[in-house]
Amino acid sequence: MKIGIDQIGFYTPQYFVDMNDLAESRGVEPAKFTIGIGQSEMAVAPLTQDPVTLAANAALTFLDDEMRESIDLVLFGTETGIDQSKSAGIYVHDLLDIQPYARTVEMKQACYSATAALQLAKGHIALNPNSKVLVLASDIARYGLSTAGEVTQGAGAVAMLISANPRILSLENDSAYITKDIMDFWRPNYSPYAYVDGKYSNDQYIAFFNEVWEQYKGKANRSLDDFAALCFHLPYTKMGLKALRTILDETSEANQDRLQQLYEHSTTYGRKIGNIYTASLYLGLVSLLENSETLQAGDRVGLFSYGSGAVGEFFTGILEEGYEEALQKDTHRNIFAQREKVSVAQYEEMFTERLPEDGSEIMLSNENDPAPAYVSGMKDHMRLYTRK
Repeated sequence: MKIGIDQIGFYTPQYFVDMNDLAESRGVEPAKFTIGIGQSEMAVAPLTQDPVTLAANAALTFLDDEMRESIDLVLFGTETGIDQSKSAGIYVHDLLDIQPYARTVEMKQACYSATAALQLAKGHIALNPNSKVLVLASDIARYGLSTAGEVTQGAGAVAMLISANPRILSLENDSAYITKDIMDFWRPNYSPYAYVDGKYSNDQYIAFFNEVWEQYKGKANRSLDDFAALCFHLPYTKMGLKALRTILDETSEANQDRLQQLYEHSTTYGRKIGNIYTASLYLGLVSLLENSETLQAGDRVGLFSYGSGAVGEFFTGILEEGYEEALQKDTHRNIFAQREKVSVAQYEEMFTERLPEDGSEIMLSNENDPAPAYVSGMKDHMRLYTRK
């Protein structure tokens, strides 16, 4: 029985800041951001959008009534959850009107947790072939204004429907993974911003990739020649390329060129959104599938997931016949087309806005937020959500 991704969609807030403008404001040569880091725009979340609403809006790009009735497991991967106890997925379950007889939990391990959710979903479907699982990956990356990590911020979510006989990508079973206790990136409960050792984290990302790649080749008896494309977790678009280049000498020059060209397709959307933590790998997958004109049914795609702290995994999937017809390309293009550029000053103002931290009441207007699901306020220490 084939199990994999039947539907996939993403959502990002309507506002963005141009990285050339940000570089000029910070006194940095723009090429350092646009070429060195590989980012052209950065999504900015208004107060009416948080990880819950971003996830709900991503799922609404494809969800229909039949799916709502067949979903019996909701898995929410995030590292910017809104509550230490209640799962963010429960709010999404309600916003999406999913039938009540479903399990719903939130998962955490930095940027890796959505991959853990995907693998758990696969196991659930193996035992319950008629079920469907909604996997959500949603985050708002924040490092602070004028910090070294500011250029790698972003906001967005990816939603995936996992099922038997999937329409887009069938997941294979030969997966390689590793866990090591390292401190390359972390965020204590008392801090609104992450702590990161940038160079160390970059080095560990590449080291983890090389280790799971070698492990995978031994387990699956495959080589780089067996892959049409590779997708990577993308905290910024140049990061995956650094890892890819470490193994390119394992194949021909023609194949090297092809893999690098397809890698660029996988970064198209990320360049406009920025880092979205748990969702970054899967945004890259959507970007690859919707921007490449050479991929075809039967092609094998490799995916490298990395979550600081750290867990890494390399796994694979096979593109299904007619996968293009199941994509939400027009919807995603409209999301980008409707976005609004903001000045650096406007971005800074939006960045510093916060919901009350003492639980006091506030009501928010969605006048400037076209998203179907939004944060409508806070009352008695509870966030209030509305779906139009």
